[in-house]
Amino acid sequence: MKKGYFVRGEFVAQGSERDEELKRELKGSESPSRTELKLQSAALQDLGEQLIKLRQDLRDALHLPDALLDALDQAQKLDNFEARRRQMQFIGKLMRKLDPHTLAHARQALDMQAMGPAADTLLLHQAEQWRERMIDNDESLAQWIDQFPGTDIQHLRTLLRQARKDAMPGKPGAASRHGRSYREIFQLIRDTLSQPAPNSAALPEPVYQTQRGAS
Repeated sequence: MKKGYFVRGEFVAQGSERDEELKRELKGSESPSRTELKLQSAALQDLGEQLIKLRQDLRDALHLPDALLDALDQAQKLDNFEARRRQMQFIGKLMRKLDPHTLAHARQALDMQAMGPAADTLLLHQAEQWRERMIDNDESLAQWIDQFPGTDIQHLRTLLRQARKDAMPGKPGAASRHGRSYREIFQLIRDTLSQPAPNSAALPEPVYQTQRGAS
């Protein structure tokens, strides 16, 4: 007969997971149980398996460790069930080394991919909005700098100055012109917005809505 004890009518075998959980409760420990650790490990392994199918540009934006990237690439090439199973276990171990922010970014990238064309359309729309508003006023530029401090601000300011200069009509009644800087601003904004947001699952929406030519 197994050694153990009863708790509220439940028999708890010594050395079992339930026994360990009860001991942790008595000691006030917050350490996860073996069952919880197994569930966490399975969830990370599942996330790793989803990353195998992640679009290359979204995967590159995550800046994953080289070891994990290599493991994901190898998994794509495996057809043998047992070999792939072992590879996924290895990927799960590597996933446990990632920090919470990177894991959150990975889930966000998967969500963006799942949205498909809708996400791409939203991204283009937001990039256009940011470009027009930053060209129109410096308040929107300040907001962008606040949300994306990693931007090369000096380069962006140079592009904006040139875009404003290009937009000035040469003759009365002439239409505004859009030069190379106008396109480069859009590319810079789109590339930045396509990166996983540091603390949010949603792309930021600019709030300033100044109309071109408004006083």
